[in-house]
Amino acid sequence: RHGLPLPQPRWTIGKREVVGFGGNGEVTYIDSVMAPFPAIRFKEDVGEIAALREKEKGDWKKMTKEEKKSLYRASFCQTLAEVEAPTGEWKSIMGLSLIGISLGIWGYLWMKKYVYGVVPDTITDDEK
Repeated sequence: RHGLPLPQPRWTIGKREVVGFGGNGEVTYIDSVMAPFPAIRFKEDVGEIAALREKEKGDWKKMTKEEKKSLYRASFCQTLAEVEAPTGEWKSIMGLSLIGISLGIWGYLWMKKYVYGVVPDTITDDEK
């Protein structure tokens, strides 16, 4: 059965304005390049933001650059450039991978020295 998604309880999103469908029809906020328009605004429209929302209904040429940036930051947590920026996570992945590889090598060397016995002549001598 297809239809509208179940509405999100108001206590989970507070006083944030629902502005669209979102990534999958749920009323959530997610910064994503695949779904760049979240269903709700990032911040609630209170205080300075509420005043800017009223001002944005007028002429945008009368708004300062800082006011426009404030409005953008009230709607979105990050710009698309910030979402796509590298996080440096590869460093921790590479470090943990190298630690795992070194533990494996040390484990092999320990097993070779203390666990395995002397190799019989039948394995090493080709003439037998």
